[in-house]
Amino acid sequence: MTGIVSTDGERRLVLISGRAHPQLAEDVARELGVEQVPTTAYDFANGEIYVRFGESVRGADAFVLQSHTSPINEWIMEQLLMVDALKRASAKTITVIMPFYGYSRQDKKHRGREPISARLMADLFRTAGADRLMSVDMHSAQTQGFFDGPVDHLWAMPLLVDYVRTRVDPTNVAVVSPDAGRIRVAEQWAAKLGGCPLAFIHKTRDITRPNRAVANRVVGDVEGRTAILTDDLIDTGGTIAEAVRVCMAAGAKDVIVAATHGVLSEPAAQRLTGSGAREVVVTDTLPIAEEKKFDTLTVLSIAPLLARAIREVFDDGSVTSLFDGAS
Repeated sequence: MTGIVSTDGERRLVLISGRAHPQLAEDVARELGVEQVPTTAYDFANGEIYVRFGESVRGADAFVLQSHTSPINEWIMEQLLMVDALKRASAKTITVIMPFYGYSRQDKKHRGREPISARLMADLFRTAGADRLMSVDMHSAQTQGFFDGPVDHLWAMPLLVDYVRTRVDPTNVAVVSPDAGRIRVAEQWAAKLGGCPLAFIHKTRDITRPNRAVANRVVGDVEGRTAILTDDLIDTGGTIAEAVRVCMAAGAKDVIVAATHGVLSEPAAQRLTGSGAREVVVTDTLPIAEEKKFDTLTVLSIAPLLARAIREVFDDGSVTSLFDGAS
């Protein structure tokens, strides 16, 4: 079936996906036990996008899944068009699922005459007709306040921690934050790993040059331990590769990198392969092309988490309960 009907028979859940990450959409549909709404989507010769749904969505609770991956602007526009089409087709509610929130790193003004692009993203989806947003590990929690409506901020940490726990000796690890700004997340990692030591990388960044940061030293004790280097995303891999190098120089036995979003822009695969990290663990919030994969890369499925969150929203349950109260 293409949807789930509520127990009272008065509501219908439908799942719709764009073209950015078809495998993730298939996995989520399988977890939910539904088929996706048949959708026609294609590009005109000048680059404009056309979308149309192949069945009625009138009165349905619609969930629109799209990963904001490269070419990111194209996929964001496609999702906006799908939301507009749902609104005009009389869907009852529209939940936008963006596993990776595009433009999330542009959430504040560093200098004058800059946009706050993450806020603009929220405004665009609200104007298009979205009632609710759902995303995984936003770059900063404040982004939730940009959208005038409910926002479900999902956490991949339990999934990543459960996997990493099987790969280390919990009595001989240290959790390392890639910068001072993510210490709170690293503290939660350390608590879930049994109260292990915590450290962070002191780094400097030139805000006039994108994807450039310099890792200077480790603040904290990692000597003789497996360093668990955590972050929300890996883009070009430069910051993480430098952080691995600094951890090893500080005496770490080895390093495991764990991040939610594998953006992996060039030359990330090359940098991470040569970084010396024992393993790099990410989720599949974004599609990872074969040419971007490397021997030490592990990709975990985010589909079960998305499916559980969709069910909670549809059943008017608690999404927060999925994370033991963490928010």
